[in-house]
Amino acid sequence: MDPLQIISEYYSPDSEAYHILVNHSRSVADKALELAKQHPEMNLDLQFIEEAALLHDLGVFCCNAPSIDCHGDSPYICHGYQGAELLRKAGYPKHARVCERHTGTGITREMIETEQLPLPPGDYVPETLEEQLICFADKFFSKTKPGKEKSVEKVRAGLQKHGNETVERFDNWCKLFLGK
Repeated sequence: MDPLQIISEYYSPDSEAYHILVNHSRSVADKALELAKQHPEMNLDLQFIEEAALLHDLGVFCCNAPSIDCHGDSPYICHGYQGAELLRKAGYPKHARVCERHTGTGITREMIETEQLPLPPGDYVPETLEEQLICFADKFFSKTKPGKEKSVEKVRAGLQKHGNETVERFDNWCKLFLGK
């Protein structure tokens, strides 16, 4: 599997959206791989982590996010499940799970109902260690500030607006992957 080839099926390599997506996803992949290599005891699948991290935001082109050159019709929160649908159709169900489960620290069925989110009913919370690690690494990088890594404190503060459950999940990942 070549993640960049898959991305190129949906994004023109000359577009700003392509460059934003690839730069962001490369930063996420590098962070996830760095953390995975610090934990050989977890026996993480490094090839899968790299591929899935590069593809985790595949669906952003479906969303209305002009600041990152995406001009689709959907709200940004839908990019995860839309990318997952594309990857399932392409025959990559494990990679699809990363797409649909990386938003925030995951989205629960209760959050969808309570906040009336425009998502299909379901639980979109990372389950496997690889899913959790990629979701965790993603929190440190924004698409609008390429290459600039956020601090743990800044990530935590940004997640606070989504509730204690979200922050608790992030804090658990800090302990698991950073030992903090």
